[in-house]
Amino acid sequence: MTSFLRLMVSKKVFLFDFIGLLRVGFRKMTEIIKGTNQKPNASDALVEQFSKHDFGGVLYVGYPLISTPHGKEGIDAVWISEKKGLVIFNLLEGQTSISIDDLEQNQDNSAILLESKLKTSDKRLSFKRKLLIPIHTLTFAPAYSSHQLSKYEDSEYFIANSENFYAIISSIDEWADKAENVYELVLSSLQNISNVRANGNTRSLTKENSKGFKLKSLEDSIATLDVRQSKAVIETVNGVQRIRGLAGSGKTVILALKAAYIHAQHPDWKIAVTFNTRSLKGQLKKLIHNFTIAAAGEEPNWENLKIINAWGGAGGADRSGLYYEFVSKKGLEYLDFGLASKMYGSNLAFSGICQKALYDLSVKGNNEANYLYDLILVDEAQDFPPEFLKLCYLSLNEHKRLVYAYDELQQLSSHSLPSPEEIFGKHPNGTPIVSLKPDSNEDIILSTCYRNSRPVLATAHAIGFGIYRKPNPRIGTGIVQMFQNKQLWRDVGYEIQDGVLDMGQHVRLARTEKSSPRFLEENIDTPTQLIEFISFPTKEEQDQYVANQIKKNLTEDELLAEDIIVINPHPLTAKNNLGAIRRMLFDSRVTTHFAGVDTSADIFFNKGSIAFTGIYRAKGNEAGMVYVVNSDECVSPANQATLRNRLFTAITRSKAWVKVLGVGSSMDELAMEFKQVVDNNFTLDFIYPTEKQINDIAIIHREMTRSVENEVKQVNQSLDEAIEQLRKLQQGGTAVTRQDIDEKLHLLKGLFDSLDEYGKS
Repeated sequence: MTSFLRLMVSKKVFLFDFIGLLRVGFRKMTEIIKGTNQKPNASDALVEQFSKHDFGGVLYVGYPLISTPHGKEGIDAVWISEKKGLVIFNLLEGQTSISIDDLEQNQDNSAILLESKLKTSDKRLSFKRKLLIPIHTLTFAPAYSSHQLSKYEDSEYFIANSENFYAIISSIDEWADKAENVYELVLSSLQNISNVRANGNTRSLTKENSKGFKLKSLEDSIATLDVRQSKAVIETVNGVQRIRGLAGSGKTVILALKAAYIHAQHPDWKIAVTFNTRSLKGQLKKLIHNFTIAAAGEEPNWENLKIINAWGGAGGADRSGLYYEFVSKKGLEYLDFGLASKMYGSNLAFSGICQKALYDLSVKGNNEANYLYDLILVDEAQDFPPEFLKLCYLSLNEHKRLVYAYDELQQLSSHSLPSPEEIFGKHPNGTPIVSLKPDSNEDIILSTCYRNSRPVLATAHAIGFGIYRKPNPRIGTGIVQMFQNKQLWRDVGYEIQDGVLDMGQHVRLARTEKSSPRFLEENIDTPTQLIEFISFPTKEEQDQYVANQIKKNLTEDELLAEDIIVINPHPLTAKNNLGAIRRMLFDSRVTTHFAGVDTSADIFFNKGSIAFTGIYRAKGNEAGMVYVVNSDECVSPANQATLRNRLFTAITRSKAWVKVLGVGSSMDELAMEFKQVVDNNFTLDFIYPTEKQINDIAIIHREMTRSVENEVKQVNQSLDEAIEQLRKLQQGGTAVTRQDIDEKLHLLKGLFDSLDEYGKS
């Protein structure tokens, strides 16, 4: 230990004026990511020190976990700083006594562990045998007095309490000879992101301007989690935790890492990870497997960590589901899809069985000791009925550790997922069972979208909401759906560029550089190189264009087959509509597969094969190049909200390029809307609908079954015929007066009034 530090420790000299000068070297508040360890008081004291001093960098507490030949070991805390490098903290809880030899050995072991992890996780972090970032160690004993610290003054190793902590941190040597990108590479290695996202694909790249080269550069540029993502992974609460964010903000990766991190720390816990899209199952399993191997050096215990369907049924682990396990454990009646569809209709089948299970449980009485899991994580919560989340909540032990992630805009519905207070209900005394603190680790909002570029995401929202759609004269707007909660636009990364974000007011909304990092935009001449809308006279011409483009992607653009998805937005027509393109590619010896049909329902991508899919299986997946074909099927007088949701979801599958293609006048309409997006520099420029307009929109553009849609068409057709007949009579001079049809008009008025009342309800 230097003579200066010895003096500070042994003589209790604290040079506050000098310390004040040292503060100039730290300009940015530290981002603190607090996990769990066995030293809560010392951890809290460390966090307090970093909270009140401007050290900068990122502090991880209870992280990372490191694999060793003897099993996994945890680092108490580590700080990564662009000024100092890495500082490992060994924490002493309370008055725990430690010898000088043990203090030094513990610091040496921690440094060796972390150095070994970094060297093996990324070769770019070493030059010959030397790690490119300095590692320092410090034992922090916040409960020690200065007298107790004086026992270690003969050691060359750092030990600090709360009084001299700042001075010792300040005295650590600066990080000299810092190489470019090393800081980011170290962050990625600490987070295990490089290992987790590794897909095993090897690219053979020869052109610096090819799509394959750009895609690899893009993937390398987002190889770290941002602070909010890290908090979502590592910070866990006893109770409910909600994670919100756009498509592409990393929710699925975060949930997988969170499940694996908690499983590594608590291998005895029963953990379930559930989802809506079957093709996510394989992706979740791979992510969890890779992280657990990287962090703990061992395969997950899949008995305790289950990736499980939501519904499920009898037939073993692969067929089981949370609903099936719940009713089985609680002794309630199980309903399969066939029976549930007869009782509630196919669209409301899952909601119906969850409601029934909750009701049956309330009648029978819930035995809380008869729980299923210690922790449940739900991905794609926006696609589940709220009753399912409540069912998950009642499946947990007394700590009620439920984590649910959802996309505020994925459904683009006029109403977001209900609040926790609405979902989980109230206690008998009227207080909510679940209430989340805003701006806390109970409610995390991921506002940055890493998958979709600014032009792609803004276009998806413009088309999805109908921002530039031709106005409907009946209600005075072309918008097909809109939030009543206007704050959601800010929460997910839009800023007001002009106007006022209020009902009935003009507003222009734009993505910020923080919420939509401009990775790809920096290397293109125009945003329309990232997203295109193309209309064709015939389907044959569209199909031939797609087949030719895919062959070019593989032969000239240096893309892999796994980089490409072809999506048909209408789920019922997908197989027939995509057949012609697949036949053309087959004739050119290009391998394709129809996801979930030619493959297992749990698998979306096949190595060396291009994925063709309907919209439902596409959800949750992503690719560099996305073709959305037959998009004209999403333009119709009815079901506009549902149809445009499909287009929105399809477009946001792209992490680089997307072509939206279709046929005829309907596709021409979409292309004209896209032109206005381009003309407005990929901003959303519109009059925010009034509350009445939002209610009218919800009624007019609500989802209809095909039979109801046909009946409405027949009614409209009959009314058109009656109007046309009256016009002809009038033009022909026939003496028809209002009194002749007054009784019928009276009946029509009564019907219209009753329809208005039904719509309001």
